[in-house]
Amino acid sequence: MKKFIYILLAIAVFYSCKKENEKAKVAPAAVKVKKELPPPVVKEFGYALNDYQVIRDTIRRGDSFGGILDSHGITRAKVFEITNAIKDSFNVARIRAGKPYVVLKPKDTTKSAEIFVYINNKIDYTVVDFTDSIQVYKRKKPVKLVEKIASGTIQSNLSQTFDELNLSFLVAYKLADIYAWTIDFTRLQAGDRFKVIYTEKFINDTIPAGIGEIKASHFEHRGKSVYAFKFISDSTKGIADFYDENADNLRRAFLRAPVQFSRISSRYNLKRRIKYYGNKIRPHRGTDFAAPIGTPILATADGIVTKSERRGGNGKYVKIRHNATYETQYLHMSRQAVRKGEYVRQGDVIGYIGMTGNTGGPHVCYRFWKNGREVDPFKQDLPASKPLADSLQPIFTTHITPLKSQLDEITFETDNEIL
Repeated sequence: MKKFIYILLAIAVFYSCKKENEKAKVAPAAVKVKKELPPPVVKEFGYALNDYQVIRDTIRRGDSFGGILDSHGITRAKVFEITNAIKDSFNVARIRAGKPYVVLKPKDTTKSAEIFVYINNKIDYTVVDFTDSIQVYKRKKPVKLVEKIASGTIQSNLSQTFDELNLSFLVAYKLADIYAWTIDFTRLQAGDRFKVIYTEKFINDTIPAGIGEIKASHFEHRGKSVYAFKFISDSTKGIADFYDENADNLRRAFLRAPVQFSRISSRYNLKRRIKYYGNKIRPHRGTDFAAPIGTPILATADGIVTKSERRGGNGKYVKIRHNATYETQYLHMSRQAVRKGEYVRQGDVIGYIGMTGNTGGPHVCYRFWKNGREVDPFKQDLPASKPLADSLQPIFTTHITPLKSQLDEITFETDNEIL
């Protein structure tokens, strides 16, 4: 009897489970359908790129603005109209091989291009928009400035030290500008050392775009310490200079040399004898600075360009009048970078090292006039730049106090990494 009851219970359980399984098959669990989101809008150059065909390319040797537009469906008549309309803002003849560009076309493949973007450099770009009316404008990509610090001790030379520290050599050039009168960077010694606070530019937080500014630095040369703090001394004109901790201007009226990191190959010498000319006296009224062809030549002081031409043994040269007393001249350039009548500031690039005129090698012959007479610049008691106004002293002190503390906390370890 008991056995019969157990059999009945087993049959009941079996049919009960079967029913539950059938219910599960009839009413399956609800399936969640994931809603597709639209693709994110990608914006660049001020346009939503999702709305266009985006063609990215690089200008090749022999390419022209008109040829590029023609290949994207723009008629010659329209190219002429565009070129003529933008000529005062964008000289299409100056687009250079190697520069990237972007063309935006409607997604309707039967239509021609509407926008041309010329990438001037990592930050600057020029947009030519001919969608309806013709417009041209220049823009900059958003740049983030990141403050960095670095320090190092010179073991052999500045270049090697910067390589070992994985530092941009642009920082070295900026330091050379700051200390152009107080430190001779061509005669650095092992054991000289530096600390620097500077900014670096980044696009999209990750793409390096060059060095921003030196905010403050400290250099020890032959046991002498020199602080340098950037400070805007003329807020109206936005002019900034570098001052030491006592508010003394580090810049003099004239730089020591018109070329950075070069060597003097021939000095000013009125009694120079040349063997080639039978040891006759051939006065040398300039100072020659040897450097590779293409090296930038700098204006040694503020002034007005009075000559920028090519003439005889001088080759291509630039002459600058600084005031009623001083003039300078820079000979044998490969090309000039300024024109007559331009105002230049100390440190501006005015040309490039070359071998034009009478010269046996690449260099710049630097000539220096005082009261209309050529003199040796290294024997002149040249004036210093204007000191900081008394009214700005309290503001200056407030400005440099945290920077000086930050510099003093940086160590001089030779294996420092950029923070």
